[in-house]
Amino acid sequence: MNLLLDSHALLWALHDPDRMDASAVRTIRDPRQAVYFSAASVWELHLKAAAGKLSLPDGWVAAAHEAGFVELAVTAAHAAASVVLPWHHRDPFDRLLVAQALEHDLRIASRDSLLGSYDVALLTV
Repeated sequence: MNLLLDSHALLWALHDPDRMDASAVRTIRDPRQAVYFSAASVWELHLKAAAGKLSLPDGWVAAAHEAGFVELAVTAAHAAASVVLPWHHRDPFDRLLVAQALEHDLRIASRDSLLGSYDVALLTV
């Protein structure tokens, strides 16, 4: 099953893979599957950086493309689907990732255990 990286998993996969479980790193690097990152994660991470909550490495989005990760656009259908999900999670970015994963049959790579409350496959990083 192809993967959708949660925001933190995206940054760690690119710049700090030692923060992740070794088996998760192997799965992310497996060339037999596609690895996606959401435009919503780019938005979320830039918002956090603008608020001073984290520092983003220069060229990190280009690095995601260079790593072979596939950018997944946010559509109106994703947005609408995120609102009708059960309210296990209040974070709008995570809800959007769940909606995208469900629509595109993707497993989410994340350390957020709340995502497991949804009917979505989860790879714990």
